[in-house]
Amino acid sequence: MNDDRKATMADALRLTRAGRLTEATALIQEGLLPGGLAGALPLVRSGPLVRSGPLVRSGLVQPGLDRPEIALPGLDRPGLALPGLLRFSLAPSGGSAAATAAARAPGGEVRHLTHIDAAGSRTYLLYVPTGYAGEPVPLVLMLHGGTQNATDFAAGTRMNDLAEQHTVIVAYPEQSTAANNGRYWNWFRRGDQRRGNGEPAILAGITRQVMGDYVVDPARVYVAGFSSGGAMAAVMAGTYPDLYSAAGIHSGLAYGAAHDLPSAYEAMRTGGTVGPTIQVPLIVFHGDRDNIVAPVNADRLIASRIAVSAGIDSDVTSRPDTTHSGDNARRGHTRRIYRDMNGRVVAEQWIIHGGSHAWFGGNPVGSYTDAQGPDASAEMLRFFLEHTAPVIGR
Repeated sequence: MNDDRKATMADALRLTRAGRLTEATALIQEGLLPGGLAGALPLVRSGPLVRSGPLVRSGLVQPGLDRPEIALPGLDRPGLALPGLLRFSLAPSGGSAAATAAARAPGGEVRHLTHIDAAGSRTYLLYVPTGYAGEPVPLVLMLHGGTQNATDFAAGTRMNDLAEQHTVIVAYPEQSTAANNGRYWNWFRRGDQRRGNGEPAILAGITRQVMGDYVVDPARVYVAGFSSGGAMAAVMAGTYPDLYSAAGIHSGLAYGAAHDLPSAYEAMRTGGTVGPTIQVPLIVFHGDRDNIVAPVNADRLIASRIAVSAGIDSDVTSRPDTTHSGDNARRGHTRRIYRDMNGRVVAEQWIIHGGSHAWFGGNPVGSYTDAQGPDASAEMLRFFLEHTAPVIGR
């Protein structure tokens, strides 16, 4: 690397450490890429690539779970390793053969569909269990994280296996690279945080399309997601409480925690601003060593739910039912259950001890999974099926 590039890199690192992330990104784009950075630095690994998405901070990383990287948005040469601090995300651009096989393994029908409406269009994968016979069944909308896709997420979460057991239809919308080049849902943009607008309108449209094409019980429709998908699931729960009966947020952020890209970076570290409340029952999973989306975001999510109504007993919610568990086969965890004055569960919080940024209990064939558990998919679906009727604000 020549002296100019060394100076540019030093300045970029200084800006990043100072929290001036947008400036660091622009500096690298303008100062390094035109000179042919690909020729100066090796690829992290070979294989299909997607472009990098939102920035994340490096820290304690468990091998095979988190990529020790900071992924800078907008760069057009993914897969390039920058010495010491920065690295660009690598992920399959389509489902691998193993992921495709895992998603189909339960035996139900897997359909690849497209939804188009005035707000835009997205493709989605739909799993229809073999037990579906035209009687009303539950529906779960599953939103993948950044650099993932629908097939990868279906395989990694094992939700299709559970859907087969419980006769549940599952839809997996897929973010478009045209909307976000790293396949991150745009949960942090004002235009994608409003009912009837942007990505919330598209995702609600997919939900309604499935409800129109199949016999779905309207009182048993749920939304869940991981990372950026978890943040978008919170947006959906906040903007469409009349459509979803409960929501599951895994390693995500609260609705309204950010309003643009810089505030999104800040929210990932600090929990961001106090946003709108969420009216539907909420189950939240988060690893206490998550160095990409800080664990404080789980606390913000729970707070956004239990503050929703005067009907919530503040004494009960300040002293939730708490259990601690763990053994040699699974990670230890703390589970907190929050009830209203009538004894109804309105929220659950699962804190996974030693857990990083990964879907717990997941299949290693999928990205960002931690097979040690506890089984987030099973617990989410259990929670969902316990909330089968419209609730506050419906």
